[in-house]
Amino acid sequence: MPLDQKPLPSQPSASSGPDRATGRDSAAGSTAGTAGEAGETGEGAADGATETTAQKAAGTAPEAAPEAPWDIRQPGPWTHRDLAANGARFHIAELGQGPLVLLVHGWPEYWWAWRHQLTALAEAGYRAVALDLRGIGGSDRTPRGYDPGNLALDITGVIRSLGERRAHLVGHASGGTLAWVAAVMRPSVIQSLTAVSAAHPRDLRRALLTDRRQMAAFDHVLGFQRPWIPERRLVADDAALVGRYLDAWTGPNQLDRTTVAAYRQAIQIPSTAHCSIEPYRWLVRSMARPDGIQFARRMKKPITAPTLHIQGAADPVLLSHTALGGGEYVAAPYRWRLLPGIGHFPHEEAPEQFTAELLDWVGRHKD
Repeated sequence: MPLDQKPLPSQPSASSGPDRATGRDSAAGSTAGTAGEAGETGEGAADGATETTAQKAAGTAPEAAPEAPWDIRQPGPWTHRDLAANGARFHIAELGQGPLVLLVHGWPEYWWAWRHQLTALAEAGYRAVALDLRGIGGSDRTPRGYDPGNLALDITGVIRSLGERRAHLVGHASGGTLAWVAAVMRPSVIQSLTAVSAAHPRDLRRALLTDRRQMAAFDHVLGFQRPWIPERRLVADDAALVGRYLDAWTGPNQLDRTTVAAYRQAIQIPSTAHCSIEPYRWLVRSMARPDGIQFARRMKKPITAPTLHIQGAADPVLLSHTALGGGEYVAAPYRWRLLPGIGHFPHEEAPEQFTAELLDWVGRHKD
């Protein structure tokens, strides 16, 4: 088992941040603790106001109620539920009715990354669903199954479990890589594809073998190849390293502290640090192995889904020249969008601009 730590109490305030209801250990598939709310109610505040001076002097004043554990299932207009697909259980947040738009997060995020798009898509007449990938958030943490082929089948399996034949698939970073793979492996299921901060897998493989600048930008991925040490570092000091990554990878529009605190909490759920970096270990270690070579060959197959490719010009993780050229693999309408001044998280750094691009694209390919 990975040497993860248990999540610490949440930093964000109850008024501005995620709900602190029960934390879930998905490795055990169970819920620990009881639901609760942070902060004082009006009644509690009144009780505190009647506390006597004598009580204070004697040290017998009632203690404040402890905060309830942080919960991955933050409240909002969306609905949380679990689905079975590809031999595992997956947590989703969904909102709205209409054509399905499935949103797949990158690292070190979870479904919460798409909170802006969930509401915007639902208002525009779509069924918006944000997925927690295998090993992350509220989904199962399985001992294996973190190669891109199996993770892509997780995504297409969730589409089927939602009762849909096809979906508009949107993926960011590692989730964007899986979106490319899903479009190759199950083309009939993908109505349109939107890849965000994600090069086509063959382009990424080539860059990691030949481009020193991209290798340097992926220094954290190379560091993930060591056993056990990366997991310890990611969860140490309340996941401070994850916070530093998030700050360093964004452009001028930095993520707010509440959002950063939520991602730091999420990585500390037991086994998440280990499971979330297993795909990166496969990426590097498979390059010279038969399974990695076979995967690269399979990804030569043309993508038949209309594809929107969005990239932040200031992305320090996936360099724009690495992402450029994905259209070479698309035998369908293809649109490249380079967003000036935007870093690795376009959907969070410029949610209105990003959502406008997404709505325009899926609207053009509804039928």
